[in-house]
Amino acid sequence: MTATPETGANLFPAGTVEPDYVLDEALDTDAAGAFDAVSETDREHWMRARRFVQEDLLPVIAEHWDRSEYPLDLVRRLGELDLLRDGVAVDGYEAMSKTAAGLISMELSRGDGSIATVSGVQGGLAMRSIAMCGSEEQRQRWLPRMATGELLGAFALTEPTHGSDSVSLETRATPVDGGWLLNGEKKWIGNGSMGGITVVWARSDEDGQVRGFVVPQESEGYTGTTIRGKLALRAIHQAHLRFDGVFVPEENALPAARSFRNTADVLFATRISVAWGAVGHAQACYETAVQYTGQRVQFGRPLAASQIVQERLARMLSELTQIQLLVARMTEREETGRLTAEQASLAKYTSTRTARSIAANARDLMGGNGILIENRVARHFADIEALHTYEGTETVQALIIGRGITGISAFA
Repeated sequence: MTATPETGANLFPAGTVEPDYVLDEALDTDAAGAFDAVSETDREHWMRARRFVQEDLLPVIAEHWDRSEYPLDLVRRLGELDLLRDGVAVDGYEAMSKTAAGLISMELSRGDGSIATVSGVQGGLAMRSIAMCGSEEQRQRWLPRMATGELLGAFALTEPTHGSDSVSLETRATPVDGGWLLNGEKKWIGNGSMGGITVVWARSDEDGQVRGFVVPQESEGYTGTTIRGKLALRAIHQAHLRFDGVFVPEENALPAARSFRNTADVLFATRISVAWGAVGHAQACYETAVQYTGQRVQFGRPLAASQIVQERLARMLSELTQIQLLVARMTEREETGRLTAEQASLAKYTSTRTARSIAANARDLMGGNGILIENRVARHFADIEALHTYEGTETVQALIIGRGITGISAFA
């Protein structure tokens, strides 16, 4: 007969059943008051994102991430709550400051990296490309439907053989009667296989300059293959794209996208958002470590009662506070048009490096439980690796910073 609490409590060793840890409560982590001066309007955007994370996202995201499923219902919910556009101006929507957009990015990342990436791709890259480089007719045609999540958007710059060296992209755009023919390939394109539209950056055969085009994904010759086997960002589908003589009508060419400088302007506008995302990931890992060490009992007391654990939590909070202050300050500069490329790179470089350190510490503090997806840190631990790479690798960011320090470009 198997002993149970009812039939054999005295035979069932006390303490062998692990408790259900509560690890996803939102804690006050702003030790230096980095966000005390946030306006009421910006705070409302932030708290709307937090409610989404706590009520809609956290209860289900671990299973989606584990199964590599793209939760489109959550994407539609993001649209309903106006959490998709990363501050891009859209008729019918209230203005959203860069601080509000950053706080949303931070909060979504605190919930899950894949969902934050959805917003980063949809609003930060695809919508922003159309807003910055498109005509008024193009903005009216696509942006409202993208803001609601009804129409998904992708941003196709990276190629299989041109990642960090994106300026050397080789996808070709050949002028023909009534438009252009696209030929080439792109890789790591979020939303690129979801049936929406893709902003494609290609080199014109006419003048050798990089141009931007909006391509419906049902276009003949467009193939989007979802990339499988990822160890990070598993709840968003990224694609390998192939353009085999894809015809794009002239009306879908972005009139203000006529050089790689225009592409770089879009990327510059999103770099601080990535830094905010790193802060959100770091916050999630720190929160989880605080809650776990308070509930996990070893050697007859909670882990949090140990001096070494308290020192490590203090170190994590110190690191988190530094990047909170950094992104808040850099965003102030962005709001007033004073942010430089080197400063944006410094924010991204520092924030993702620091988030990696906090995630590693949190994972270690949780022991074996730290590698379980259900315990939150494992997802963030993996997703930070992707965040550390996209929108410019650590090395590329360091070279941009180094160029600012020395006045010498180390790029080939």
